[in-house]
Amino acid sequence: MESPRRAMAAVVHALVALSVAGAAAATAGSGGEQPLSRISIHRATFAINPGASVDASPLLLGLEGQDREWVTLTYTNTRPSKDDWIGVFSPANFSDSTCPSESQWVEPPLLCTAPIKFQFANFKNLDYEKTGKGSMRLQIINQREDFSFALFSGGLSNPKLIARSKRVTFINPKAPVYPRLAQGKSWNEMTVTWTSGYGTREATPFVKWGIQGQVQNLSPAGTLTFSRSTMCGPPARTVGWRDPGFIHTSFLKDLWPNFMYTYIIGHRLFDGSIIWGHEHSFQAPPYPGEDSLQRVVIFGDMGKAEADGSNEYNDFEPGSLNTTYQLIKDLKNIDMVIHIGDICYANGYLSQWDQFTAQVEPIASTVPYMVGSGNHERDWPGSGSFYGNLDSGGECGVPAQNMFYVPAENREQFWYSMDYGMFRFCIANTELDWRPGTEQYKFIEHCLSSVDRQKQPWLIFLAHRVLGYSSASFYLDEGTTEEPMGRESLQPLWQKYKVDIAMYGHVHGYERTCPVYENVCVAKGASNYSGAFTATTHVVVGGGGASLADYAGVRARWSHVQDRDYGFARLTAFNHTTLLLEYVRSRDGSVHDSFTVSRDYRDILAYGVDDCPSTTLAS
Repeated sequence: MESPRRAMAAVVHALVALSVAGAAAATAGSGGEQPLSRISIHRATFAINPGASVDASPLLLGLEGQDREWVTLTYTNTRPSKDDWIGVFSPANFSDSTCPSESQWVEPPLLCTAPIKFQFANFKNLDYEKTGKGSMRLQIINQREDFSFALFSGGLSNPKLIARSKRVTFINPKAPVYPRLAQGKSWNEMTVTWTSGYGTREATPFVKWGIQGQVQNLSPAGTLTFSRSTMCGPPARTVGWRDPGFIHTSFLKDLWPNFMYTYIIGHRLFDGSIIWGHEHSFQAPPYPGEDSLQRVVIFGDMGKAEADGSNEYNDFEPGSLNTTYQLIKDLKNIDMVIHIGDICYANGYLSQWDQFTAQVEPIASTVPYMVGSGNHERDWPGSGSFYGNLDSGGECGVPAQNMFYVPAENREQFWYSMDYGMFRFCIANTELDWRPGTEQYKFIEHCLSSVDRQKQPWLIFLAHRVLGYSSASFYLDEGTTEEPMGRESLQPLWQKYKVDIAMYGHVHGYERTCPVYENVCVAKGASNYSGAFTATTHVVVGGGGASLADYAGVRARWSHVQDRDYGFARLTAFNHTTLLLEYVRSRDGSVHDSFTVSRDYRDILAYGVDDCPSTTLAS
């Protein structure tokens, strides 16, 4: 007869597996499956095969200061199978670590840490099953710890560790890496956030910065981190946990408008020596209301992908690298990037946040990289999120609000306003309640109502989930064309305060409406709008990289343009009277859709639909 302890262990294991499976299912329905979730690492066993081996070269990385390097693996197996795979583990002693107990009834698994990436042994080795020999090159980034490469048989569902490599490490695993800029709470303040292995008991973080070619300043940085206990559930609390190291943020203040600045992140050790990062530069923001060319890129749902082809399953984020490369290619024509939610799809596998910050570093280290909160950052049952699903994989917003700075009054809430030149951006958080009477509703109305349209003529509303209009088939399945309870709460505000464009992610593709109010096109969809404001144009731009969504077969009158492809929007304010929106496809950089808004200050002040108080015959 089975013992009560063993029976209870089976029940608890089943519950944990069910919650992980549920998270994977939720993810699959709205963005693809997190590849690491396919590995049943808690079921891994040791089955060392003397005839199997994994060799890695080089063993020491970063000799010339690199933060990422390619490692060549050669491996053999006397009993090869098409299901054999190689996992990249960090720290290197992954099989020696002690797993935390989720319950007194559950014995800890043999392996308690998922790999940071994996690839099948027969990848580009077509004769592996015959010869038992293969090789591949994998890209490794500096993530504060050493690495080892392990060969598994048994596939992803029943992994058996048969061989592992020697330890591979960067010359300084703790080095400061992956700086990301963000605009501060005032227009002339830039923040720099980065990651390192240095805590405040070991070193003092700072930024050396100044106007290009002039005397440099030193600004201190604050240091944050978070622990396993702050995660809300599995896999973030279990096999997906990885120590995030230390996250530092410095505030560079009193910037001169439009001046070029250089900066370099550093840590002063207590012995007096300094560990430097790489030098970067940025252009300070324009003065609020300044009449100059201002260009902002906006998209959602990009996620991360691997340049070496690893971690790919079920077309998970095939467009992510294309979007990243297009932005890097055109960086000289971009002043700011706004990523409106579903940032990296870590879904509880914490190592992926490092991978993502490394992927976007060429962008984020040069222009402000602003982010919003999405379902894959925040949602978890009982955590206070508006939706009680499992999409965050147990992260419940903690990594997102630490890894990236946003100028919010409360970063846990993750809603904020931002003025950039002639733009006012109101960034909402759809994962917390936005309906009338809530704190967020009051924020949204204040953000929209407080803008000085003489200085910021272009008023843009941003949110992750579609609070406006969408033809996505999954909305149609729910009997709606929006997030339930979405636009009904907010469209009176958009109309009253004359929001030019409302933009969303969540639906993985592109769609543009006519200027629409109460489901009716107040003006026809066109490539140019001039004259007085009529209604808000809604744009879904969630094709940053995650697997594409399907559109409903029946097309509403308000749906002017649709494109089931990867891409991003580029807003260009030429001056106070002309705004251009372009939708750019990521695969080739071509402009697939565009429209301009032309008007003067009086047009914004003029009455529009529903601007006047309601009247009746009695009044």
